[in-house]
Amino acid sequence: MYAIVDIETTGGHASAHGITEIAIVIHNGSIIVDRFETLVNPGVPIPAYIQALTGINDSMVKNAPAFSQIAQHVYEILQPCTFIAHNVNFDYSFVRHHLLSAGFDLQCPKLCTVRLGHKIFPGLPSYSLGKFCRLMGIDNDARHRAMGDAQATAQLFSLMLLNDKDGHIPQSLKQRSKESSLPSNLPQQHITGLPNAPGVYYFHDAKGKVIYVGKAKNLKKRVKSHFTNNRADQQKQEFLKNIHQITHQTCGTELLAFILETVEIKRLWPKYNRAQKHHEYTYGLYQYEDQRGYLRLAIDKWTKYSAPLYTCNSMLDGYSLLNQLIEAFDLCPKLCFVQRNEEPCSRNLTKPCACQVTETTKRYNSRVDKALAHLKAALSTFAIRDKGRNDDEYSYILIENGEFYGMGYISNSTVTDDGLLSIKSQLTPYPGNGYIKSLVANYAVSNPDRKIEFVA
Repeated sequence: MYAIVDIETTGGHASAHGITEIAIVIHNGSIIVDRFETLVNPGVPIPAYIQALTGINDSMVKNAPAFSQIAQHVYEILQPCTFIAHNVNFDYSFVRHHLLSAGFDLQCPKLCTVRLGHKIFPGLPSYSLGKFCRLMGIDNDARHRAMGDAQATAQLFSLMLLNDKDGHIPQSLKQRSKESSLPSNLPQQHITGLPNAPGVYYFHDAKGKVIYVGKAKNLKKRVKSHFTNNRADQQKQEFLKNIHQITHQTCGTELLAFILETVEIKRLWPKYNRAQKHHEYTYGLYQYEDQRGYLRLAIDKWTKYSAPLYTCNSMLDGYSLLNQLIEAFDLCPKLCFVQRNEEPCSRNLTKPCACQVTETTKRYNSRVDKALAHLKAALSTFAIRDKGRNDDEYSYILIENGEFYGMGYISNSTVTDDGLLSIKSQLTPYPGNGYIKSLVANYAVSNPDRKIEFVA
């Protein structure tokens, strides 16, 4: 049995809006066998623009039941059926959310008549309910009222059953098919065509504009994860509704995918990317000489006109770096602002120290110079050579003089040597930032066997 559902609501997402009307048409696969409809008191005023769209006003729902009062009956109707709607994720998310609030956990198969329309009647100029019905010769004199739209959708579904020569409906209902969870306007082949490989994926809107860029260790698996356990909030529902196309670029490694994602977000500025739009370094390592002549190191906020010796994502990252230098080069934690109490530093307990002026500036400053030289060497010129997109190539990432230069792929047949100029000439330059430098530097430390160093 199929339950064709339509609802009218006070807004666009279930977590903050109520249902004002619900209609359910029961279809046995041949004909309509039952109907249920009722106005619903949402418990909040209906916005004026919603009243204008649906014709449902506050006085009409004043004496209507709250959804909690009809929840059990709605659940008993829907649970044994396949839930069908035009843009099913919208209606299903609302009904399921409000049923859960009343203590009923709806779990039933779903079908979307928008998605089925694209498959069974391909090439139509529009699949919106009103235009789709007109193209199919279906009259709907009660547009934007629940029963009017539900009955129109039921008639569309009847036509789909009659014209489904390739078995799209039973295929969509197979247990392993996750098609009903996909955005209504996204063709399934955009998912099935994705490789199980690292890369960057792009979500496009109806006009082809990129609205989201993501990275993945496994493109197919990551993209699918966007469409499971869909939340009922407005942002997620709007996001899904606007996805019409997916494209991708395969990368040789996850690191290249990380870098390419960062570059593409900065280039395209997609609507739904937020985390990396303002991802810049906020702290830096600074050096200065105090009044006694000792060199001091400090972590402080990065400012536009300052010149830090090293940049980092957070104060925590900065102090982690500073502690490594203190440990490796026997620096004074007080002169590095790591130990801030009035007591002598922990180093002073066993040997002379600059914080107590028991060590000469020359001797102490020489160790600071060595620490900074080590840091500079870590940001020297080097390349990361790693797996390519296939067995016939290597991937390369180049850091030149401590700055990200670019990356690319070099065919095994054209690799003549690992010289800097040879590699650099075959790579694509990209704009860099501190985040990319940090990614590459950390990878080089963790994977020294993939690092090619160049001597100045």
